[in-house]
Amino acid sequence: MNDILEATSPATSLSGPATCVTKVELRVSCKALLDRDTLNKSDPCVILMVQTNGQWTELDRTEVIKSNLHPVFAKVFSLDYYFEEVQKLRFEVYDIHGTHSIGTRDDDFLGGVECTLGQIVAQKKMVKPLLLKYGKYAGKSTITVHAEEISGNNGYVELSFCAKKLDDKDLFSKSDPFLEIYRINDDETEQLVHRTEVIKNNLNPVWEPFKVSLISLCSCDEDRKLKCLVWDYDSRGKHDFIGEFFATFREMQKISSGNKVTWDCVNPKYKQKKRNYKNSGVVILNDLKLHRVYSFLDYIMGGCQIHFTVAIDFTASNGDPRNSCSLHYINPYQPNEYLKALIAVGEICQDYDSDKRFSALGFGARIPPNYEVSIHVHISALPVICIQGVVEAYQNCLPKIQLYGPTNVAPIITRIAKLAAGDGNIKDASRYHILLILTDGVVTDMADTREAIVRASYQPLSIIIVGVGNADFTDMQILDGDDGVLRSPKGEPVLRDIVQFVPFRDFKTASPAALAKCVLAEVPKQVVEYYSHKAISPMCPIRDLPTPILSPVATTPTE
Repeated sequence: MNDILEATSPATSLSGPATCVTKVELRVSCKALLDRDTLNKSDPCVILMVQTNGQWTELDRTEVIKSNLHPVFAKVFSLDYYFEEVQKLRFEVYDIHGTHSIGTRDDDFLGGVECTLGQIVAQKKMVKPLLLKYGKYAGKSTITVHAEEISGNNGYVELSFCAKKLDDKDLFSKSDPFLEIYRINDDETEQLVHRTEVIKNNLNPVWEPFKVSLISLCSCDEDRKLKCLVWDYDSRGKHDFIGEFFATFREMQKISSGNKVTWDCVNPKYKQKKRNYKNSGVVILNDLKLHRVYSFLDYIMGGCQIHFTVAIDFTASNGDPRNSCSLHYINPYQPNEYLKALIAVGEICQDYDSDKRFSALGFGARIPPNYEVSIHVHISALPVICIQGVVEAYQNCLPKIQLYGPTNVAPIITRIAKLAAGDGNIKDASRYHILLILTDGVVTDMADTREAIVRASYQPLSIIIVGVGNADFTDMQILDGDDGVLRSPKGEPVLRDIVQFVPFRDFKTASPAALAKCVLAEVPKQVVEYYSHKAISPMCPIRDLPTPILSPVATTPTE
């Protein structure tokens, strides 16, 4: 990479225990920076710091812009935004000398500012003075941070540009061209979208393809004007202007196989002075690839229904339900742990199922009239309405069954996986299944359960397992892929991580919402991963992007 644009790391996220509400892109520029260099102007770079447990650590940094006191950085910071958290950020501006590492000398530091991500998002455009140590102002230096939400209705486009016969601005060699693309906002301000690398000594440059989100490129408006500038790079920061052109995303989409989109690169001064002036070269769009990024809410709002099934452990280790020490004891004043977990998770899931009809199963019980062990017990003969209906069906069936064993859950998982698979030819995103398994001990058919989970990972299904009571659930952690990829006894890995396991005792003193948030945290990602793997779009997208649309991709934005 040339030194106008240093290599940048992939989009980085602020991690946290909460569920990510949305993602935001931050773009940074500065004005009137202090001039720390004797012979040249400062070579600024902005470091983004995040505070975790009271400690500041570097999250990401911009490119270095040579000899410029009013830099507009091309680097985009992509961050997860959590509404319920205070996410403290610090932007530090440094003058870089030769290497890309940050020096320790005071005169390398051009100023910094602290704020929260919430403040930036609330303002959309935050302008603050830069401060030196001890709160002293860094002259008239300011930093501007623009925030843009990257919603599920967004996508990204991959563009590939080249140019032909550009003007030669150098005496002893050819021009060193680079391209800048600016979005013109509604208030006529210009926002830098992308700056290419510099191609040395070449009047016919071919720039590297780059990806940019559509909300950054054109605010998802096909007809928004884009201002594109071509420069001859100068290491002192005094780049020579070659020419400009204006484009729209709609124009760019006219590209087709064998046909390219071209623009005259015009220098207005030359056009005004030179009678026969045509252009200072042409810029060509070689390729355009448009990708749709779907989110969990895209699928839900597009009509995807979440089908909820609960499976309850009716093995004898729970204790006689008539005994107050039993995990199944029905206390008229306080729900038992089974009911607490069921209600906490079910009340959220029921919001995503229009008919609110749930299946309630049990396992490990002997059922009348012959009291034979059944691999799965229908707690209710018909699907019940709402979570309250599941609660009532559970309470009504307890006196009628005999708790027995063993704790085999593989048949339950296999049954629901087959239900999720339907006829085996899923073509739309109309339904997704969540299976909640409540158990008081380690499963006794671990090998079969692992096999069943591997098979189920190919279906539109997520599995939540809540361990009730005080048993040692260490062996159950193997089913949760957080500590490594779950494999079948034959070594076959799961296609997707679909299992979340938590012991209820970890949430005994917490609110039901805390348990629900923990066990459901991975479900949105699992839904998107399944439909993305199958290349299935939402049934009724909220807002379609212009064609051509390529395959949907998971929303782990922005690339």
